[in-house]
Amino acid sequence: MKSMNTSLTPQPPATEPAVTAPTAASAPAPGALTPRSLLKQLQTQFPAFRDFLPLSIGIDKQILAIMPDLDRKTMRTALGIHTGSLRYLKVMEKAKVRHDLDGKPGAEVTDTHRAHATQVLQERFKKEAERKKAEREAAAAEEAARVRADKLNQLTAKFSRKG
Repeated sequence: MKSMNTSLTPQPPATEPAVTAPTAASAPAPGALTPRSLLKQLQTQFPAFRDFLPLSIGIDKQILAIMPDLDRKTMRTALGIHTGSLRYLKVMEKAKVRHDLDGKPGAEVTDTHRAHATQVLQERFKKEAERKKAEREAAAAEEAARVRADKLNQLTAKFSRKG
């Protein structure tokens, strides 16, 4: 007896085996760029990326105009890696002018964007300081436990001797 499909989504007939071929979304093509490799390419190709200059608003459209076959998601991820880097944020914090791909000055950097860069840097430094403090405290606790164990072993050895 056949079971009845009560779900709203169409199901393949039971006699056909399900095909599980890798799709373009799940497996990148052999020649596809990763975000990091794309970022390296952008850094070698464009002075604004190489010198960590503040990028102009809409730089993604300029990149797509030059590289129309580029995957947008990969490009946005690469831009996120670049603009979130410590070096870029430090430059953004003090920057006055944004730059296009060729490094030519363009629009001004707003106070809001400078303040955001400063805030992100402060949060990162605070998080890093907390991590280092936790590591130091863990190391100190480990050392204290080792010293305590050594002292207990010495006392045990001293009082267990028959003399």
